[in-house]
Amino acid sequence: MIVISRNVTIPEDELHFSAIRAQGSGGQNVNKVSSAIHLRFDVKNSSLPEFYKTRLLALKDSRINKDGIIVIKAQQYRTQEKNRLDACQRLYDLITNATRVQKARHATKPTRSSQKRRVDSKTQRGKTKSLRGKVKGF
Repeated sequence: MIVISRNVTIPEDELHFSAIRAQGSGGQNVNKVSSAIHLRFDVKNSSLPEFYKTRLLALKDSRINKDGIIVIKAQQYRTQEKNRLDACQRLYDLITNATRVQKARHATKPTRSSQKRRVDSKTQRGKTKSLRGKVKGF
């Protein structure tokens, strides 16, 4: 069971794990042992509240397919147990980040003194550049 918040949990029967062979180097062990884990979680048919479902399905994430199934491949560790925990942690992170509401940004005006400093620095820079030109009057 994955505990998202006090009121929201994901039961174990909604998570589908399958063991596969890991990619990459590792010698003979990688050819013999299926230590990588595929975690599949069906968002549409889950027991999550509607708010969580809509926020997850609105994400532009390559791990979520068009059918609303999240597929996470964990192969960082050498054991299935650690990879299973890693996949569950990554699913938890995905759900919590998707449901975090961003604080509204309020536009602020620059202060009068900062506007004056900006204009003064622009005029000073313009004077410096004008002095770089050809010398006139000889």
